[in-house]
Amino acid sequence: MPTVAFHTLGCKVNHYETEAIWQLFKEQGYERVDFESISDVYIINTCTVTNTGDKKSRQVIRRAVRKNPDAVICVTGCYAQTSPAEIMAIPGVDIVVGTQDRVKMLDYIAQYKKERQPINAVRNIMKNRVYEELDVPAFTDRTRASLKIQEGCNNFCTFCIIPWARGLMRSRDPQEVIRQAQQLVDAGYKEIVLTGIHTGGYGEDMKDYNLAALLRDLQANVKGLKRLRISSIEASQITDEVIEVIDNSNIVVRHLHIPLQSGSDTVLKRMRRKYTMEFFGERLDRLKEALPGLAVTSDIIVGFPGETEEEFMETYNFIKKHQFSELHVFPYSKRTGTPAARMEDQVDEEVKNERVHRLIELSDQLAKEYSSQFENEVLEVIPEEVYKEAPESGLFVGYTDNYLKVVFPATEAMVGKIVKVKIVKAGYPYNQGQFVRVLEEEKPEEKAVI
Repeated sequence: MPTVAFHTLGCKVNHYETEAIWQLFKEQGYERVDFESISDVYIINTCTVTNTGDKKSRQVIRRAVRKNPDAVICVTGCYAQTSPAEIMAIPGVDIVVGTQDRVKMLDYIAQYKKERQPINAVRNIMKNRVYEELDVPAFTDRTRASLKIQEGCNNFCTFCIIPWARGLMRSRDPQEVIRQAQQLVDAGYKEIVLTGIHTGGYGEDMKDYNLAALLRDLQANVKGLKRLRISSIEASQITDEVIEVIDNSNIVVRHLHIPLQSGSDTVLKRMRRKYTMEFFGERLDRLKEALPGLAVTSDIIVGFPGETEEEFMETYNFIKKHQFSELHVFPYSKRTGTPAARMEDQVDEEVKNERVHRLIELSDQLAKEYSSQFENEVLEVIPEEVYKEAPESGLFVGYTDNYLKVVFPATEAMVGKIVKVKIVKAGYPYNQGQFVRVLEEEKPEEKAVI
């Protein structure tokens, strides 16, 4: 039986696509082995969001080549799409496929074995207007399933290389999304995370259909789905209709990840982000009014070229005022090939790091304040894994619908199920919980007839 090993760098979308590529190999009778073992085929799914992503990708490729010089080395993903020549130049690389044509990977392997000539199968992504169907009936991870609903982005922010790696906005056919969601629920998943490169933009390339319509259709048509999470959504995509759907839904969770990047209008202009702070603030106010207790998490880039102390403080104060529940804070790093990398007045590394620390401290404080609202409440948690800091303690870690991380006594049998847990001590990064009970599954005969 031929073997295949995978290594995935980067984001949730890449992890989703690795699982999809594995399905193709599985159908052809391959066995999946650990990346550190000897394999016939190695697939490296690369990331190019930063220069470090490129560098890490190259290191992993070389590691595979050393592991088994006779193996077929196949490189895919974002770095493969933007820099195929750089990857082809690494000794030992046999096949390069970008972020499209992954379904042809096995054909390329067969061709390579016959001809023994390296294959560069990367095409111009900007010409692609069709969503590539990649199906994942189940995941190696058994608690939260990702479901990719769109590809590409039309925004071209000045710091970002991703449109060149992923192409322009393309949405997946809603019927396919619903079909796969049902397949995942039937495989035992209680929670589905809708994911993509620009997830909230779903439907922008369709006539009379959008994210709100998809959320409604998923709720109406997927039997047994308990939780639906949106991996990320831009402020401009949080329409009144989206707010209304979340408000009326009993499966869309009380958590939204809304990338802010900066809380200063002047910085946002230089970033070519398409909103003002006034607009962003107004959307947050609307959301919190409609959805009390909503968790809003965000991404922030600190030290963007030209960022002054005043501009940084605008960001700091905006975040404090609007009480985000957690932040992912990144120091700006130059991405070769983007306009921002060529901008004058790059900010000094020490200044960046100092600002990052200030924001992380604020994030920790806000996270504690957010979770303290739920002390003594009983929430629904899906246990994911054993609590690593005390593996023998019988404690497990899981997430509530509003993305609080809870540690509580549970058993292996509860993993992936929905459990009622009382928050006895709020905190960050972990909240301490007390097990109440496992939520009963509905009996098939009791299900409402739709």
